[in-house]
Amino acid sequence: MAGASGRMAPEVAVLMGGLSAEREVSLVSGRECAKALREAGYKVTEVDCGPDLPARLSELRPDVCFNALHGRWGEDGCVQGILEWLKIPYTHSGVLASALAMDKIKTKEVYRAAGLPVVESRLATKEEVEAGHVLPAPYVVKPYNEGSSVGVYIVREGSNAPRLASTMPDVVMVETYAPGRELTTTVMGDRALGVTDIITDGWYDYDAKYKPGGSQHECPAKLPAEIEAACLDYALRAHRALGCRGVSRTDFRWDEARGLAGLILLETNTQPGMTPTSLAPEQAAHLGIGFSEFCAWMVRDASCNR
Repeated sequence: MAGASGRMAPEVAVLMGGLSAEREVSLVSGRECAKALREAGYKVTEVDCGPDLPARLSELRPDVCFNALHGRWGEDGCVQGILEWLKIPYTHSGVLASALAMDKIKTKEVYRAAGLPVVESRLATKEEVEAGHVLPAPYVVKPYNEGSSVGVYIVREGSNAPRLASTMPDVVMVETYAPGRELTTTVMGDRALGVTDIITDGWYDYDAKYKPGGSQHECPAKLPAEIEAACLDYALRAHRALGCRGVSRTDFRWDEARGLAGLILLETNTQPGMTPTSLAPEQAAHLGIGFSEFCAWMVRDASCNR
């Protein structure tokens, strides 16, 4: 297989680390992906991304960048813009889709326009949130442009308005709490891979996502056929409506007592985790797509103008 510069084995730069709150998880994802791509026969350079990233990439001139960054600057369109400027093909979604999906309020607007079910939500300042309830309880407060359940507050009925940590941004998203089971579906190109039921003792927060034993994944989920079909359909529609490319993962909450009406979309992740406990590789593996092949497919799918 020839790379863009004619080399027999394409040279892949795995972008990892970065500057966001999810730096440590990205380093794990990047190392796992780099190992898998070497096993698939690629020449791989691991790049811990910092302010000098454009200069480093200009020097390396890889055939492809595998984007294993998580959080701000890595999956919000910023690094994608750098790669477009440098004309280096890259994996996952492009500038616009990445920016849209990272902004949870804009994501919900796209969902609504596509006829996909969501709960009520709004932006509010920290001062408004701490002064009183901006939505009827129960509701959730979280950053509108971070991932991996960083800084999530659940305000129950009868509770006081929350006191937010100093690390929370000045403007946050407040949304109606959606009860029920946590479900997720990965999309790979034009195919929804399956549905996983995420089982935790509490909220599916950062620790539950990334610490061993923090959650259990039932893949495939034991669901009524109608709900399984809806998850697959909704995830693919969300992927397309946002303009995603490569691999994405859409998260749901499902209130069993309400049937199909109880299934709502939470968000779409354009850079799903690629750690040993991550959901997208598990769904691919269930369909017989090994981790190395999963990563290699993303490299083959890479391009500019995404």
